[in-house]
Amino acid sequence: MTITDIHKSQQVFFNSNKTKDINFRIEQLKTFKQLLKENEHLLYEAIYDDFGKSKFETYTTELALIYHEINGFIKNIKKWSKRKHVATGIANFPAKSYIIPEPLGVTLVIGAWNYPYQLSLAPVVAALGAGNTVILKPSELPAKTSQVMAKIINNNFPHDYFHVVEGGVKETTALLECRFDKIFFTGSIPVGKIIYQAAAKHLTPVTLELGGKSPAFVLADANIKITAKRLVWAKFLNAGQTCVAPDYILVDKSIEQKFLKALKTEIEQHYNNEDGLSENYLQIINTKNFDRLSVLIDENKVYLGGVTNREKRFISPTILKDVTFQDDIMKDEIFGPILPVLSFTNLDETIKNVKEQPKPLSFYVYSKNRKTINRILKDISFGGGAVNDSVMHLSNSNLPFGGVGSSGIGSYHGKYGFDTFSHYKSILDKPFWLELNIKYAPYSRRKLKLIKWLIE
Repeated sequence: MTITDIHKSQQVFFNSNKTKDINFRIEQLKTFKQLLKENEHLLYEAIYDDFGKSKFETYTTELALIYHEINGFIKNIKKWSKRKHVATGIANFPAKSYIIPEPLGVTLVIGAWNYPYQLSLAPVVAALGAGNTVILKPSELPAKTSQVMAKIINNNFPHDYFHVVEGGVKETTALLECRFDKIFFTGSIPVGKIIYQAAAKHLTPVTLELGGKSPAFVLADANIKITAKRLVWAKFLNAGQTCVAPDYILVDKSIEQKFLKALKTEIEQHYNNEDGLSENYLQIINTKNFDRLSVLIDENKVYLGGVTNREKRFISPTILKDVTFQDDIMKDEIFGPILPVLSFTNLDETIKNVKEQPKPLSFYVYSKNRKTINRILKDISFGGGAVNDSVMHLSNSNLPFGGVGSSGIGSYHGKYGFDTFSHYKSILDKPFWLELNIKYAPYSRRKLKLIKWLIE
């Protein structure tokens, strides 16, 4: 069956209105969760084969978030799908006004390789929960995870409702030639531009979850030990291959040396800095990315780490010091286990430097001074973030997750995912029993005066 055939069959199925049935959606989500639960062992094996991700990290950073999304939709979908009554205003008396959520139609979800389950299946949950059909195109880089998702889904769901298409550029290009009602893409900025251009040909709405260089401010009054602990975990989770990882740290010069020592202590306690892998550390996804990352390590600025092994695709947790905005490592998102530390003495100048960069997906600030925190949060534009923590904001489904500017378009998670895959129809509902002549000809000064009074 060709991609075109699958796409057409989903159009036919969606137009049958079956997916608009709330109970149907709930049952499909329950089935999906059950299938994931029953096949967890296959999911763990596949992702470990791809880049050495442990069962612990796979559950906590991938499956747990998917289950949480499914549970949230099952619990709230009836409430989210109800029509919402809004005020009408005296100009339309007597009438009522309401908004009706409806699914968009046939959707395409293109997943990312760094969290191949979470970043593929969480948007799928939102799309199915909102009443759409879905074609999922997982990343081909972690080949085993792509295969296992295709096996679980394609063997248990009809292709005209939910189907996985595997492959690379050729298959993605063929998919983008179809007219979808919504495209959801997670990945890099360059590929995001290609997706956006392809969608524009069909005027297809797009959500782009991209990335960028996400900064972390560490101010002089921060708790150095706790700050180091949280930043080290957030940065080296998934070997730094996380779109919301702190990309670089801006630390007040007065605490720089104490902070560097705290980072070093924290890394040495939790990671093997030698040429080897452990249960709490991952491989780089492929040799192409390994080579890209390796050349970013300036040996003259290595404070800790810098150990690499191309055969094992291993790069140890690495800290670079004395880094400036002019260094090569500050030109693009790192997406790996290398952490540049920049010191500052002038907060105003540093904020200005950050604002001159493309808007990041995430932002973090560590401090006890609420006035300074609020000022920085107001001054700098970013997708989302945290105060005195990093990465964990994406675990709260009550917060929309998405970028701004070049770091992304649109958001999802929880109700925001439902909104992303829904259209809201606006309805003015009026009875026949009264019709005033004020808006009809012949016009007069008296009518105009009355209209102004009603509206203004």
